[in-house]
Amino acid sequence: MLALFLALTKRRHEILLLENSAASHRPILAEYSTYLLDQMIAVVTASTLVCYSLYTLWPETVAKFGTHNLGLTIPFVLFGILRYLYLVHQKGEGGRPERILVGDVPFVLNLLVWLGIVILVLYV
Repeated sequence: MLALFLALTKRRHEILLLENSAASHRPILAEYSTYLLDQMIAVVTASTLVCYSLYTLWPETVAKFGTHNLGLTIPFVLFGILRYLYLVHQKGEGGRPERILVGDVPFVLNLLVWLGIVILVLYV
């Protein structure tokens, strides 16, 4: 779901960047509009969060890791997704997700806190 989320935001960025010449750059872009992509991104955003939440709370995951506390990481995943959407919609980012992953301070701090909580939950 996360890969689909990133792909849709990249496609949206590409359409906005290329504007009227998007279809000549890549013919499939003629099949999309920013409105359609925004609707798809909204559905995939919710689906991504639900899938992550179900994974962290799923009985097999709890049994595998021996803890119910992975659910504590859900708010940080939500913040990460919302921060990414903010950067895509308000700052025109999204063409290079790896740049956001290492370059946006709030996103990086959130990622580090998420990782820290995962390590604490699993190993402490």
